[in-house]
Amino acid sequence: MKKLDFAKGIFVLATGFFLTATVNAQVSDEELAKHPEFTSSGYLVYPEPVNIKYTKAPAGYKPFYISHYGRHGSRYHHSAEEYTYLFETLAKADSAQKLTELGKQALVYTKVLVDKAAPRKGDLTQVGVKQHEGIANRMSKNFGDVFKDWNIGGKKITPYVRSYASTSGRCIVSMAAFIGELRSLNPKIHSELISGKSYMKFISAFDWGKLDYSKVKTYTDESDKLWKNVNPQQFLEKLFNDYKYVMNNVDTNGFYNHFFEIATSLQGMDKPLLDEIAQAAKVPADTFVNLFTTEEKIARWKAQNAWWYSLEGTSPLINRPDGLNFAKPTLQNILEEADEAIAVDTTINARAVQTPIAATLRFGHDATLLPLSALMQLPIANAKVSDLSKLHEQWNDFRIIPMAANLQMVFYKAKNKPILVKILYNEIEQTLPIECKAADKVQCPAAPYYRWDDVRNFYSALLKN
Repeated sequence: MKKLDFAKGIFVLATGFFLTATVNAQVSDEELAKHPEFTSSGYLVYPEPVNIKYTKAPAGYKPFYISHYGRHGSRYHHSAEEYTYLFETLAKADSAQKLTELGKQALVYTKVLVDKAAPRKGDLTQVGVKQHEGIANRMSKNFGDVFKDWNIGGKKITPYVRSYASTSGRCIVSMAAFIGELRSLNPKIHSELISGKSYMKFISAFDWGKLDYSKVKTYTDESDKLWKNVNPQQFLEKLFNDYKYVMNNVDTNGFYNHFFEIATSLQGMDKPLLDEIAQAAKVPADTFVNLFTTEEKIARWKAQNAWWYSLEGTSPLINRPDGLNFAKPTLQNILEEADEAIAVDTTINARAVQTPIAATLRFGHDATLLPLSALMQLPIANAKVSDLSKLHEQWNDFRIIPMAANLQMVFYKAKNKPILVKILYNEIEQTLPIECKAADKVQCPAAPYYRWDDVRNFYSALLKN
């Protein structure tokens, strides 16, 4: 059984796979067995690209503006109650002498989490901070022209960066880390950091209470087949010495799922917490996620993957745009702010009154980024699959919404030529289903570059539907 090793840094294991499948999100059971970290879904630490080479821009073009949406970085588990639930369930069993030796180690492990992690539920970790610093660093180095001074009227003007964050603390800290890194590379950068309830309409419009996908029979019939392959018994028997006691006193599915999510979340925790767990439990912190067999991890992930897909993806089983609609305000904001940045760049009068905009950054959540990628019809998120048992062959949640997942639209200009744009997802170039409408096809660039007029018109039409 392939085991996770938090000490080695899971993002290194994931990198090669992510770069070899940039268009179609496909993964086999063999690849999942080789990379069990993928089964952690949205808890996967950011798969930092290594030695990636970008397609050269057409002759004469240089980048001048970036529009970005990023998920917050690695965080503590979102629920203090679930940390407490695991500890109290094991403590009760221990008082009844129903724990194995592994169960007693798990009891100590959950006690550390209750004391140290639960009070920080949902907070960004330093691992998450470094993820955003890394993305900002590479953005600045890969597209350095965007952040250079402009010469306007014989004066050097430093462009500014406008940044929005969800009101969630982990998103605000992610924004601060990102901007801090940009400014460490160019201290003259002017930045505007914005967060408030009025901005949530485009930073995080998703409403968990407005989706009733779970009542759609075509979905539940297929989903139930996947969850039937998830059997907690073998795992629970490693912790409890009396399965009859378990059946009478433990919510087996709830305990199993909470334990799995919290255990996989440790890959994004900081070393002091992992060391404290290891010292208290007398085993490495990754011992507890590796209590799950590879087969158990894969079976649970396939069901979880289908849940995300049907909640906010392009599932034909749901056949309603509810999830995708939550991303429409975000896409509208992207179009509007891009037009504003372009107007400042190209309009003489606007230049005189407003500093050039280098980038618009947005820091939010998976529940916005996932439907945004689907709404924009990116190949990474645009699969249409009715047989959920085969969904993993075309659609992978861990590829779309790992921690610090991000969308970058990079705009290019050249003298007397149309503005071009290319899209990066997790810093990997994407192809778009957008036709060039230029009268002279010689003016049509090759992918991953597209004329901004074509992109804007295509997405504006989507917003009207």
